[in-house]
Amino acid sequence: MQAQWMKRSLGVSGLLATLLVVAGCSMAPTYEVPTVTDKGTPTAFKEAALPAGEAGTWKTAEPSEALARGEWWKVFGDATLDKLEADALSANQNLKAAAARVQEARGVQRQARAALFPTLDAGFGPSRQKISPASQLQPDGTNIAPYTLWRAQASVGYEVDLFGRVSDNVAAARADAEQSEALYRSVQLALQADVAQNYFNLRELDAEQALYTQTVTLREEALKLVQRRFTEGDIGELDVARAKAELATAQSDALAVARLRAASEHSLAILLGKTPAEFSFAPSPLVPVTVQVPAGLPSALLERRPDIAAAERAMAAANARIGVAKAAFFPSLSLTGSGGFEAATLGDLFNWSSRTFLLGPVVGGLLSMPIFDGGARSGNLSRARAQYEEDVANYRQQVLVAFQEVEDNLSNLRLLAQQTRAQDDAVKASGRAAQLSRTQYQEGSIAYLDVIDAERTVLQTRRSAVQLAGAQAVSTVNLIRALGGGWGDLPKAPGEGAPAQGAPAAAPTASATSATVAAR
Repeated sequence: MQAQWMKRSLGVSGLLATLLVVAGCSMAPTYEVPTVTDKGTPTAFKEAALPAGEAGTWKTAEPSEALARGEWWKVFGDATLDKLEADALSANQNLKAAAARVQEARGVQRQARAALFPTLDAGFGPSRQKISPASQLQPDGTNIAPYTLWRAQASVGYEVDLFGRVSDNVAAARADAEQSEALYRSVQLALQADVAQNYFNLRELDAEQALYTQTVTLREEALKLVQRRFTEGDIGELDVARAKAELATAQSDALAVARLRAASEHSLAILLGKTPAEFSFAPSPLVPVTVQVPAGLPSALLERRPDIAAAERAMAAANARIGVAKAAFFPSLSLTGSGGFEAATLGDLFNWSSRTFLLGPVVGGLLSMPIFDGGARSGNLSRARAQYEEDVANYRQQVLVAFQEVEDNLSNLRLLAQQTRAQDDAVKASGRAAQLSRTQYQEGSIAYLDVIDAERTVLQTRRSAVQLAGAQAVSTVNLIRALGGGWGDLPKAPGEGAPAQGAPAAAPTASATSATVAAR
């Protein structure tokens, strides 16, 4: 008898030991971030080289509490832009929606993590009950009176983390939360760049408007000169008509620029979380932006870009869910039980003799073994693997797009610098030609049509120069955005704090470990 008892005990102990060994063992594949291409990450950007003798405007500096980290727009040294960025970060509705999605993802993470711990419930109250005669082995027709039972009980339940189903689900939820935080930073960076782009675009239109105001004034003076010469009989009415047409054309073009400026001002108001009626921007003509941004290394781009970080976290979550799908093929173990007090009257409920507990096939230890489900688990595993492959492709595509955006803006800035120098020469030459044509017209040596052509050329070249300055400023913003923002430490996501107990801290990125960026 004792030998049989010891044999049974050893069998139970062996089963428990086996279950403890597999408890928490993950079925998920080993996670590794895939390479972007077969040749790996490029060592340098194609357009990264700066012209000889030119250095980047940004430099590495010691961290300073006086400069908020991540505020890359301060490299432009523009107090108005600084205020607009601060207003947008505090009031933009898209950013608030992204912050709410972060909190939502963290709530899901906490919900998944709760499965690592037992659940405990308690209840109190009466129940009216009538049992059947058959359940008491009584003959048919026996009358068993109904009765009331008072109960005060507690129940506990716990799922043993066999084969890592619970821990993999927690890992997937944690990666989802980190993805949501990265997407929040992506929305934040997009908002910051949009504000800067709209700001520079608005100032470019102000410069165009100032140019047209000056042009209208000059053409009004030209019309007065032509009318005086017509009155004196030196010229015909044709020149007067041409001068009036040029003045009206300039006035019309000025109104077209004013219309574009109003729409740009309205767009900026929405980014700031305001209605267009609440926001107005005083005219401030754009001056050329001379900020030059070093591109850095392509490998660092993978750590700085929040959209790439979000795509990588999506892969990690999908990889963990493969483990969850695999664990469904293996047994699951749930431990439950309940105990408390039960009595026919409320006064006797908490007597020691009223104590009760319940253990059995449903409440107690239940080891569930899947046998047949018509292929549901296989289909779920195939779906999880396909989702992971999709996320891998999305990640690689996002990295390729990031490289393209950096190269595009580097080449834009390089070519815009050359184009701007050539355009400056064109502005000087056209201005000189217009001055000579006016002098010769006053002397009567050329026709007024030649003056008109010269002045049109001046207007066109000067407007092109203004538009190039705006394109250069916007391309600089786009390059910073393509590089993932500033090199300084990023501000925390909404509600971000210390990691939950038992959860690993997030791996530091290049943004979080590098020094603050300051302008020279």
